Formats: sequence, structure tokens, C-alpha cells
Amino acid sequence: MSTPSPATSSLLAWLMILAGAVCIVFGLALMAGVGGGWHPVLASDGAGIVLLVSGIALAGSGAFPLVFARLAADDDTRQ
Repeated sequence: MSTPSPATSSLLAWLMILAGAVCIVFGLALMAGVGGGWHPVLASDGAGIVLLVSGIALAGSGAFPLVFARLAADDDTRQ
């Protein structure tokens, strides 16, 4: 089984960060009361905070591979 190239994993990490940003924007919009008419579930009290927390988790999960790649590159240059 082949391992993914660093460029592919970096692209996927950025896509996770982008998805997290979209969740954060929609979560803030729901908390402001914008999406109440879209769907009854989105009009509930906790829908905005759920999307906000999910967005933060997605962005954090996407940042891990980027941070580890940077740390590995720093270790390679020091040796």
C-alpha cells in the first residue's frame, strides 16, 4: 500500500480547514438568527453552537498535518 504524497495530504488538510471555516460562518449566521426559516432544525437554540464547535474541530484537525509537516521540515534542516 502506497502512502499519500505530501502535496496530497497538504491539499486535504487545507480542504478540512476550508470546511471548518464554512461551518464557522454558518454557525455564526445561525446564532445571529439568519437561518431560522431554512429548516426547523436550524431554528433550534443549539444549532448555531453545534456548527461553530464543529467548524473549530474541523479547522483544528486540518491544522495538525500542516503543523507536523512544518516540524518535520524544521528537523530535517537542523540535521
